[in-house]
Amino acid sequence: MMLRSLTIAALLIGGAASAHAALSPAEKKMAETVEAGFDPSVALLEKLVNQNSGSMNLAGVKAVADMLRPEFEALGFTVTWKPMDAAKRAGHLIAVHKGKAGSTKMLLIGHLDTVFEPDSPFQTFKKEADGWASGPGVGDDKGGMVTMLLALKAMQAAGTLKGANIEVVLTGDEEDSGDPVSIARADLIAAGKRADVALDFEGLSREGGKDMGSIARRSSNSWTITATGKSAHSSGIFSAQSGDGAIYELARIVTTFRNSLPEPNLTFNVGLIGGGQSADVDKDGVRIAVTGKTNIIPPIAVAKGDFRTLSEEQTKRVQAKMQAIVDNGHLPGTSASIAFDLGYPSMAPTDGNKALLTKLNGVNADLGLPEMPALDPLKRGAGDIAFVAADTDGLVGLGLASSGDHSPAEKADLSTMKRQAKRAAILMTRLSGEKGRK
Repeated sequence: MMLRSLTIAALLIGGAASAHAALSPAEKKMAETVEAGFDPSVALLEKLVNQNSGSMNLAGVKAVADMLRPEFEALGFTVTWKPMDAAKRAGHLIAVHKGKAGSTKMLLIGHLDTVFEPDSPFQTFKKEADGWASGPGVGDDKGGMVTMLLALKAMQAAGTLKGANIEVVLTGDEEDSGDPVSIARADLIAAGKRADVALDFEGLSREGGKDMGSIARRSSNSWTITATGKSAHSSGIFSAQSGDGAIYELARIVTTFRNSLPEPNLTFNVGLIGGGQSADVDKDGVRIAVTGKTNIIPPIAVAKGDFRTLSEEQTKRVQAKMQAIVDNGHLPGTSASIAFDLGYPSMAPTDGNKALLTKLNGVNADLGLPEMPALDPLKRGAGDIAFVAADTDGLVGLGLASSGDHSPAEKADLSTMKRQAKRAAILMTRLSGEKGRK
């Protein structure tokens, strides 16, 4: 039994050694640099988290960008601050590193803002005894930006950053994008058209303790339905003269949605609804002030909701079906209209994205880490990388594993920074050695 145990142990040690041996000397140097740079990176993360940068705290978002500027400049990046006054937001930090001509052009994506505005009671970084840390944006996405920097510093130490063509776009309004989106995301979209590969440093997805690879994100679109009817005494409801009223018409529409729209990878939701003698939606679109009486047929009803899709083709198809349901089959004496707000586009699980995950799993194998299966896209929300998904291959989730995002329970597993930075540094180094497509 002891001989068998020793044999198994030898095989395990040999397997780990051979996996480590698959790394080049430069890649081993990167791994060592990540280990050495972990504590300083956590200190930087604490500094960033303690600076409030809620999306509408424009000065706070700019302050975080100012903290990051010297970090990128020290790595040889040319850094630009792009104000977004026209979109009523702070702006974006853009950092460009020019490397070997003709090699793969990489776009790195992250965001400076959080959902926690200055009036939130959740403002401070706190390191836990179990290796986790809590704080606003510790995972989403300040942990991701610090992981990105740690990977780039590892590349610099190993001499592989010099030849890499990298453009970094850190948006200042990912959590609450500016309007119009055509202005708020113009710089990101332009960067995507230049890039061969996009790597998104939002949080690492995990299932059952296993790291997952994200190659798709669903869209996030919203809609508003306004139904109208004739105001009259309730005793005349359903009559030819009075009709069915606005609320029944709205009920017809949302019930038909529920019965007719379902298909794979689609979700749709009614999040806000109201109707009566009056129904006034506030300027933020999150409240409806309603008046009415039980004996009055309601002349107006309003519903607001969202729908999420896995491809732009699906978005167009579902949008057309919703429009047809609203337009056709009005109840007597009623009418209705629907308005769409197409927010974040989708990131479909393309062959190019799958091939990129295969390359990342090659890195995992050489690091002695388990393979990362593709995450079900229904388990990941919308994000900035979707704005470039039509123009370049991409991977999502190179930041820290976290939980409780967007709530005062947000915390991140700091231990994941090391393996995420190693993965990113080695993947970017290998990609930089490939010929670019654009």
